[in-house]
Amino acid sequence: MDIIDAIILGVIQGLTEFLPVSSSGHLELGKAILGDNSVPEESLLFTVVLHFATALSTIVVFRKDILDLIKGALKFKWNDDLQFISKIALSMVPAVIVGLFFEEQLEALFGGNILLVGCMLIITAVLLFMADKATDTNKTVSFKNAFVIGISQAIAMLPGISRSGATISTSVLLGNDKTKAARFSFLMVVPLIFGKIAKDVLSGDLTYDSGNFTALSIGFISAFIAGLFACTWMIALVKKSKLTYFAVYCVIVGLIAIGFALFYN
Repeated sequence: MDIIDAIILGVIQGLTEFLPVSSSGHLELGKAILGDNSVPEESLLFTVVLHFATALSTIVVFRKDILDLIKGALKFKWNDDLQFISKIALSMVPAVIVGLFFEEQLEALFGGNILLVGCMLIITAVLLFMADKATDTNKTVSFKNAFVIGISQAIAMLPGISRSGATISTSVLLGNDKTKAARFSFLMVVPLIFGKIAKDVLSGDLTYDSGNFTALSIGFISAFIAGLFACTWMIALVKKSKLTYFAVYCVIVGLIAIGFALFYN
């Protein structure tokens, strides 16, 4: 993988991890367009590095919130902070179950299946359109809501389903405040990303070639910077009910992907 490809894929990951257009779907499309011929191990390592970068950008954007949550939890009282952390933990359960018991089936879908990506992008567009039309409230995420949002996060493990789009849309459609829905969506994925990285490292599935250090570093920096921008921007867009624009984008890209898969493969 050369430097230009690393920059492009890093920016794609950084933007699409937070913008509701599916990072996994766009990475698959990006690899297909760039003709990525990386061996599976190298491709996996690069993907893990990009996800680590976006997780760090989330921590930077929400650093004050995270510090407040930690301080509140250390009081060892059933306060709002400890309840929020408990909701985050509950929301992780569906994705953890899917990741543990259906990992091979999921990985089989990430082999340049452009038709699947296109169809899932259309579904993402429908969710975004519905969420944008929902009435904003002051309601916070409940424990029941957290689990339901967690189910949508698990479904979003499919390439083409936007994780942020699915979780924010689900939260808003459940009647939660849009800004709080975005905050919960972005924070709930951080422990999952670090957990997945730890699992990949401990399993020995990752291999490292010192010759790829430059590409990995450039990809990391690109994803981190793009992630900082996209995370901050997305919070403002959700609050202003601007998700319809992304719904239109997902429809256009989804139809192009479907057309490409049907007529050029």
